[in-house]
Amino acid sequence: MTLGRWQARFVIGGAALLPIAPLLYLQGQITRWKVGVLPGAGGETTGVAGNAGGEPAKLFVIGESTVAGLGARTHELALAGQFAKQLSDRIGRPVHWHVVGKNGVTARRTIDELLPQMPDEPFDYIFVGLGGNDVMKISSPKKWRRDMNELLGRIRDKHPRVPIFLSNCPMIGMSPVIPQPTKAILWHLSQMHNANIIEFTREMPGVYYYRQPAQVNLEGFFADGIHPSEQGYADWSQAMMKFFDENYEWQDHSRK
Repeated sequence: MTLGRWQARFVIGGAALLPIAPLLYLQGQITRWKVGVLPGAGGETTGVAGNAGGEPAKLFVIGESTVAGLGARTHELALAGQFAKQLSDRIGRPVHWHVVGKNGVTARRTIDELLPQMPDEPFDYIFVGLGGNDVMKISSPKKWRRDMNELLGRIRDKHPRVPIFLSNCPMIGMSPVIPQPTKAILWHLSQMHNANIIEFTREMPGVYYYRQPAQVNLEGFFADGIHPSEQGYADWSQAMMKFFDENYEWQDHSRK
């Protein structure tokens, strides 16, 4: 399906939902009240993962609440640290990770607020964790593609040959706390954004997107019904790296 068709479906769907917009807004407010807001991960925003010897490779992690580590006590136990551990296992060397995350950011806000915080230094790998807020805040397919293309382009300008890993658009359909019909509507949009990003990253060299999985082991996965727990971050990172192993020809590009 083309971007024009996704955008048309988005516009038509939005118009059809106008009569129940007050209900959807009320459901959103009630869910936020019930779930509350988890604190971000504590501790240092840099660290080293892996027990192998050698000079550490450098990983930069940027993105929304999952990157900020909501649901985990420290970043070592959240997405940055867990993904770095998986990466270290693959390359047989330690991985020094540096994380910049903020709850609530979209791709657009990441460009404006977080990208300027990226250290002006070389990195060997970059991980981008976005999509949840572009779904929750109803970004259109055109906006999602435009903003992500700009973000990836700016990162690529700074780091021309660095592999960029992207986490999947959110698995909202598996959330136990988002009520219907809100869950069905957001899940449809998330699936649309997933198909969209698969298409526009397909021809981007060195960009690895983790597609929405068909199955997820939900036992112990959630901290609050929306964000992962520490176990969830570990399971998710492992699943992503396994997917990258099986679907991409990526190599250790780190400096040795």
